Amino acid sequence: MLRLKKAAASFAAVGSEPRLAVVMALVRAGHEGLSVGDIQERLAIPASTLAHHLRFLQTAGLVAQQRRGRTVINRIMFDQIEALSAFLLRECCAEEKLTKQAAAGGGTI
Repeated sequence: MLRLKKAAASFAAVGSEPRLAVVMALVRAGHEGLSVGDIQERLAIPASTLAHHLRFLQTAGLVAQQRRGRTVINRIMFDQIEALSAFLLRECCAEEKLTKQAAAGGGTI
């Protein structure tokens, strides 16, 4: 289960528009991933800037990189994305449920 500190670091990693755009491009690409050149072409991000964003996402555990000859393939870590979603959804409507339980039992929260 994802902890608050790790979740905060992962959310911070996608806390800029360019990094979120990279994540979305990799999610759309699926398990095959994209080369740095493909990401650059799709998002029109300069190579040095893209390298910075990819390092940030990799450090956060959201992107994995694999070298194929002279090409670096980037893949989204779907398990980490799913863990972030689960982290948020685990809290979904928790207070609403407690309020309804209290109202049904006549007690207070």
